[in-house]
Amino acid sequence: RLGLERADTAEKALSVIVDLLEKYGQGGNCMESHMAFTYHNSFLIADRKEAWVLETSGKYWAAEKVEGGVRNISNQLSITTKIDREHPELREYAKSNGWWDGEKEFDFAATYSYVNTARMTTSGGRYCEGYKLLNKHKGSITSEIMMEILRDKESGINMEGGFMTTGSMVSVLPQQPNLPCIHFFTGTPDPAR
Repeated sequence: RLGLERADTAEKALSVIVDLLEKYGQGGNCMESHMAFTYHNSFLIADRKEAWVLETSGKYWAAEKVEGGVRNISNQLSITTKIDREHPELREYAKSNGWWDGEKEFDFAATYSYVNTARMTTSGGRYCEGYKLLNKHKGSITSEIMMEILRDKESGINMEGGFMTTGSMVSVLPQQPNLPCIHFFTGTPDPAR
């Protein structure tokens, strides 16, 4: 929200977020219950001209400029070797912890998470299922198709049970500055409604 308030481009919003992350860190419980459950955050940041994926691990972060096609995020790190901006100490911190030898190609997701990144787009998790649904409609995604994807319960995109999807948003950002941007938000906790 502060990125939206303080920046007029996607890349400037990315800078606002990483500056705040550096200054204040992140944290806090992800649930209202007494069970302690936290995770690090990922962001899709877009304007009329460009889009970025920002993923974090503590105060460390990596950002990937989306150059085309489709891109998704979902409760795991997904930026691998295409890193367009990064925390200045990202690689050194990984080396000092023995996570990366400094020799092989640096892979953010593989280095900073426990997920096998080679399986991210082939296993049955939310990230994989979202990737499949987006690729199924690649080149012809409309706001209606995006809403359909976000309502999908079978894939796990629209979660129910112990962890529930609390809301969804679809934005249409025309490249032509004379056309208005349109934003759709769910009005209930369940995007299927």
